[in-house]
Amino acid sequence: MQTFTDFEIVVVDNGSSDGSVALVEELARSFPRPIQLIENRENRGFCAANNQGFAASQSEYVALLNNDAEAEPGWLAAMFDAIRVKPAVGESDVGMVASKILVWEDPRIIDKCGHLIYPDGQNRGRGSGQLDQGQFNRQEEALWPDGCAALYRRAMLDEVGGFDEEFFAYADDAELGLRARIAGWTCLYAPGAVVRHHRGATLGLNSARRLTLIERNRVLLVVKLFPWNLLWLNGAYHLARIGAGLTAALRGKGEIRRYSGTKGKLMAARALIEGTLSALPLIPSMIRKRRAFRSKHRLSPKQVRRLLLRYRIPLRELSEQAT
Repeated sequence: MQTFTDFEIVVVDNGSSDGSVALVEELARSFPRPIQLIENRENRGFCAANNQGFAASQSEYVALLNNDAEAEPGWLAAMFDAIRVKPAVGESDVGMVASKILVWEDPRIIDKCGHLIYPDGQNRGRGSGQLDQGQFNRQEEALWPDGCAALYRRAMLDEVGGFDEEFFAYADDAELGLRARIAGWTCLYAPGAVVRHHRGATLGLNSARRLTLIERNRVLLVVKLFPWNLLWLNGAYHLARIGAGLTAALRGKGEIRRYSGTKGKLMAARALIEGTLSALPLIPSMIRKRRAFRSKHRLSPKQVRRLLLRYRIPLRELSEQAT
């Protein structure tokens, strides 16, 4: 239960077969807050399902909570306070609130406290893997929130739109967050909004499909939203990241270490190549969306570049992390 009680619940079931629908229907009979259930016959992906939830609610603020995350009682209250009380930031400018997300299996470990990004478009959670020693206990600006546990202002969603459904899953929160930042909205990180997260619960941390989607959507994000002065350098940044990742893997660190043995490494390499190739047919669509969104820009290309570099994750930290 939440200490903040003025809310409605919209549950979007994405074609599950584990009895979730029956459980929600039973819970709705006695739960003290309204529960609206949307049933999809098939898995429509993270983006489409959350867009359904956005459309089903008319609230001024919309909070997202994945089914693999559990919020502490003060989660909603902390996010609501953050978006209403905004030190040194204009009231209408704050469109998103990021949670303090801890690892479910060991809540002493940080999963993410907002996001950072590398100039090739790969993003990571801020503080991911660090021991929580209070280093992220201050309310401050963040780049964007993680979609597993976030608060969005309705006015922002009405202006910039919801998740891009062509992304399906992964990097979708990055795309929405960066799109909103380019349109002039900002994000606050609320350290009191604490959530525990089962990482990789959707497809599994060592899933080839997961790697393919992450790589595909990295390319789509860059093409759709990066300023040209970073886009032209993307190949060089990408090669630097791949090289650093391979070096880290040889030392038993980083994302690729999850794929054990020669067979596992080859599977991961194939998944990354497939991700890049599967992005190619979608690039014309991203370019059309890039042009259509141009009228909503409030940041110049130079300002977008400066924003991305301000929240740049160091290459060594990125290559040695494992999501």
